[in-house]
Amino acid sequence: MDIATVIGIVLGFGLVIGSILLGGSLVAFINAPGILIVLGGTVAATLISEKLSVFIGSTKVAVQAFMQPTISVQQTVEQLIALSNVMRKDGLIALEDQRIPDPFMAKGVRMALDGVPPDGVRSALIGEMQALRDRHRKGQRIFRFMGATAPAMGMVGTLIGLVQMLQSMSDPSSIGPAMAVALLTTLYGAVLAFLVFIPIADKLEGRTKDEVQHMGVVVAGIEGVLSKENPRIIRERLDTYLDPEHRTAASGSKAA
Repeated sequence: MDIATVIGIVLGFGLVIGSILLGGSLVAFINAPGILIVLGGTVAATLISEKLSVFIGSTKVAVQAFMQPTISVQQTVEQLIALSNVMRKDGLIALEDQRIPDPFMAKGVRMALDGVPPDGVRSALIGEMQALRDRHRKGQRIFRFMGATAPAMGMVGTLIGLVQMLQSMSDPSSIGPAMAVALLTTLYGAVLAFLVFIPIADKLEGRTKDEVQHMGVVVAGIEGVLSKENPRIIRERLDTYLDPEHRTAASGSKAA
């Protein structure tokens, strides 16, 4: 679980609700028609712009915003160096006995064991990396669209409320509810856009960059392992993917 995402959502909504309670009643800010206009309108517009399967799939992608990556790039580099040492000492067949927790890396090793040439392994892994990037971009695109649509639907609700208010100027008792729709829909749209949809899209974009970086490390490492390159050379190449404080020279000392 990514604690930063959870803290951000809880803190954001907590501050909004807290500020409301400090100035009055929370009930006054709950308006069913406004919620239907903003939330329902945003979902409806998204369904119009995307396939149903893509919309449903985006909810699965959104889960990644709340999940902490289980395998770090640094761990991946160490695993690849270990595989390189085994490959140089005992040959390709010895990799079959190695425990590889990373499914993407395991797939590359399995393809090599099945007789696929190094170029074929590299092409297959790069293809899967591109497919993952494209799949995640669909989810990001949907949440960015919803982030742009929610404030617009809030404006639609505002216009509806203003029209209702102008039509009922002769009845003072109906002006208040109409004004509530006019103002609260704008609030709902802004809160949903800037506390939910856009932050999730940004978090998913960061997750995709991290995962693509990890897969790039695996592709470069597997290529070196299958070519029986010196582990020191492989490490120097893969260290470029790491932050400076995590880069490790062949001697085991940390790079400056």
